[in-house]
Amino acid sequence: MKNYLSLIKFSHTIFALPFAIIGFCLGISTSGNKFQWMDLLLVLCCMLFARSAAMAFNRYIDSEIDKQNIRTANREIPAGVLSKQKVLFFVLLNCAGFIIAAGLLNKLCLYLSPVALAVILGYSYTKRFTWLCHFILGVGLSLAPVGAYIAVTEYFALLPILFSVIVFTWVSGFDIIYALQDEEFDKEKSLFSVPAAIGKKKALIVSAIVHLTTALLLFVVGLVGKFGTIYWIGAGFFTGMLIYQHLLVKPHDLSKVNLAFFTTNGIASVIFGILVISDLFLF
Repeated sequence: MKNYLSLIKFSHTIFALPFAIIGFCLGISTSGNKFQWMDLLLVLCCMLFARSAAMAFNRYIDSEIDKQNIRTANREIPAGVLSKQKVLFFVLLNCAGFIIAAGLLNKLCLYLSPVALAVILGYSYTKRFTWLCHFILGVGLSLAPVGAYIAVTEYFALLPILFSVIVFTWVSGFDIIYALQDEEFDKEKSLFSVPAAIGKKKALIVSAIVHLTTALLLFVVGLVGKFGTIYWIGAGFFTGMLIYQHLLVKPHDLSKVNLAFFTTNGIASVIFGILVISDLFLF
């Protein structure tokens, strides 16, 4: 179990999970539907199964590439800790779990579940042919808020879609920062990424522009959703953490990439999620 949790980087679930719960709470607060523990459990199961399938599939597809990269050579498949066959079975098991959990929520979730899987699994191939791979990853994680909203209401709405766009720009921007570590390797192996295409300095500028868009969207969501003071505190904190991660990473100094990627984004997501949900129900 420890090996599989390491394979999927289970701790990274914290990035999108608060936004899924925001979508779930938005569904309850705007539709008037009663809170159901089973619905919340199924939404959490969908998150867990989808992310586990996507991460394990990425490790499965990239195992030969990972073996050649010093930074990733100690991952479970290249290191021989888990076989490709076992990982593929794990992927299929989680895909099945995701579809079942989605079907137990409502028909729309069931019908959309193959589309969601196509996006999150298809991402693993994208760095082989496009530098837009970071943005496709962003699309995959952005499904969390709107998916959780649909789980409660069985229809689309503007506000959860806007939260999804926030996740899209946020994730795309920080994935560009993370990809700085592999710029030279990607060039050598003819893999695609923003840093490999335009270099570290320009890649950081692109990431900053994408994160500026995130900050603007936080402002738009606050206005559209008519949120109160607690939301605006959360939006300000989230924006501050975006700025902080860009202050941590320099083109000539990548020593703090992990701090910028894991710590600041994890803290930003959790605190923002708590404050948004508090604004919805307590104030």
